[in-house]
Amino acid sequence: MARSKPHWEHFEHGADIGVAGFGWSLAAAFEQAALALTAVVSDPAAVRPEQPVEIRCEETDAELLLVDWLNAVAYAMATKGMLFSRFEVVLEGPVLQARIWGEAVDPERHQPAVEVKGATYTELEVTERQDGVWVARTVVDV
Repeated sequence: MARSKPHWEHFEHGADIGVAGFGWSLAAAFEQAALALTAVVSDPAAVRPEQPVEIRCEETDAELLLVDWLNAVAYAMATKGMLFSRFEVVLEGPVLQARIWGEAVDPERHQPAVEVKGATYTELEVTERQDGVWVARTVVDV
């Protein structure tokens, strides 16, 4: 079976939007889930990775850590008026350290569709499949 590269996707969920990240490590799946979060708002390819922001989360449960991580990214979007397109996650036990890069929202260029209010516990899943791919998914409130 050919190895797929890390990627993200959205999935349907009523009035909200599901985000999912896939990767060959848990950190890569978390990075892709955050990219999917950006894609709810705007095309990540249109976001320049110009300004770094540091994020730290701590949670012993991987699923709860995913929610904390995505909420931290959504909070950075809201409070800094930024969108992000590059994510570097390092996981050491219960601690997630990340550097994320992005730029200030440019309404003309980014054409933001919605504002992400936060990640939820709905359809929350962090698992490693039998093929070795990590999946990190949940529903975000928009």
